Amino acid sequence: MLEVRTSAHGRAFRHVRPAVPGWGPCTDAISFGKAGLQGWRAKLADAVARPVARTSGLSDDRVRAVIGGVFSVPSVVHVAQTVERLTAGS
Repeated sequence: MLEVRTSAHGRAFRHVRPAVPGWGPCTDAISFGKAGLQGWRAKLADAVARPVARTSGLSDDRVRAVIGGVFSVPSVVHVAQTVERLTAGS
């Protein structure tokens, strides 16, 4: 379901809401980034999120999402390259 929302800065943006509330693929970048935070990575993000957020003007959640993305993207690339090598060899 498509909704039009207004951001904190007064800008309108489109938001796609899943048919079942609370369920669906990663609905935004913050949830995607935070999904990469497990174990020591989550502890690291928790330790640096507040100081970085204070100096950068971003929210704690956004800082955690960026850190999670930094850890997630190389993992996804590695898995993709591994699958590519496996499929090329057969």
